[in-house]
Amino acid sequence: MIDQAPVVRIFTLTSLSFVAAMLVTPLWSAFLYRFRLVKKIRPSAAAPVFAKLHEKKSGTPTMGGVIIWVTVAVFAVLFFIIRQLVHVGFWHDLNFLTRQQTWLPIAALVASALVGLVDDYFNVRGWGPKGGGLQVRHKLLIYTAIAIVGALWFYNKLGFNLIHVPFFGNFEIGIWYVPLFIFVIVATAFSVNEIDGLDGLSGGTLLAAFTAYGAIAFSQGRFELATFCGVIAGALLAFLWFNIPPARFFMGDTGAMSLGVTLGIVAMLTNTTFLLPIIGLLFAIESLSVIIQLISKKLRGKKVFLSAPLHHHLEAKGWPESKIVMRFWIIAAVMAVIGVVIYLVDRTW
Repeated sequence: MIDQAPVVRIFTLTSLSFVAAMLVTPLWSAFLYRFRLVKKIRPSAAAPVFAKLHEKKSGTPTMGGVIIWVTVAVFAVLFFIIRQLVHVGFWHDLNFLTRQQTWLPIAALVASALVGLVDDYFNVRGWGPKGGGLQVRHKLLIYTAIAIVGALWFYNKLGFNLIHVPFFGNFEIGIWYVPLFIFVIVATAFSVNEIDGLDGLSGGTLLAAFTAYGAIAFSQGRFELATFCGVIAGALLAFLWFNIPPARFFMGDTGAMSLGVTLGIVAMLTNTTFLLPIIGLLFAIESLSVIIQLISKKLRGKKVFLSAPLHHHLEAKGWPESKIVMRFWIIAAVMAVIGVVIYLVDRTW
C-alpha cells in the first residue's frame, strides 16, 4: 500500500500556505499603499514604448513577493519548532525543513529575497545609477555571487558532480559541475526577473514550474522538497489572487529574484537541469528575446522587437494584457506537464 502521509503533508501545507498568505496579504498591501512604496516606471527617454504602455500603472506598489517568501520561511521555522515540541502525530509530521533536502533552497530563497528587497527599496526611493534601483549588470553579479556559494556547497559538501541527460543517462563531470551550477542559477534568476512585467504573468508561470518540480521531487522520494514546492505554490496562488489584472501590487525583485534562484536550485537538487528549459520554456524565450534585442542594437543599430522582453513586444503589437498573460499561463502549464511526462518516461526508459 502507498504511504499516504507524504501526500497528506504536501496538500495540507499547500492549502495552509494559501490560507495564511491570503490572510496576511491585505495587511501587507495596506502597508505598501500607506507608505507609498510604489514602483518607478522607467522614463520615456530610456524606454519610450514601455513607458507609454505602462504609464497607467504608475503608483502601483511593489514588493508583493514578500508575501511568498515570508510565508515559506515562517512555515519552515514554525513546523520545525512544532516537531521539536510535539513528538508524535499529525502536527509533528508536517515539518519539511531538513538539511538534506530543503535547508539550502530555503536559505537561498530568503537570502536572495532580502537582496531583491533592497533593490526594490532603491527603486521606490529613486536611488541607484539611473534612479531605478540596481542595473542589470549589478543584478547579474549578485546572482553569480549567490550561485557560487550554492555551487561550492553542492560540489564540496553534498558531493554533487553528476548531470542527468534524459534518455542518455548520468555523466560525471567533476569540477565542471561548479560552472554549470552557476550558469543554471544565474540564467534562471535572470529569466524569471525578465518575465515579471505584466500583471499575473510571473506568478502564473512560476506556479506551473514549481508544481511540476513538486511532482518530480515527489516521484524521487524527496518528500520534504516536494512539500517545499507545494508551500511556494500555495503562497503563489494567494499572490495571484491579488496580482491578476489590475494588480493590487507587483511582485518586485524580492519575489522574482528569490523564486528564480530557488527554481534553479530545485532543478539542480533533482538532477533535472536539462528539463528546466522545457518546464520553464517561457523563461528561456523571454530572456533570449532580451539578449537578441541587445545584440541587435549593438551590432545593427536597430531593434528586432518593438520592446523587449517578448511580452512587451506583443503588448506593443496591440495584444491586450490579459490575453498575453492567460496565453502564457496556458503555455506554461502545458510545458510543465510535458516536462513531467518526459521525466517519467525517461525513468522507465
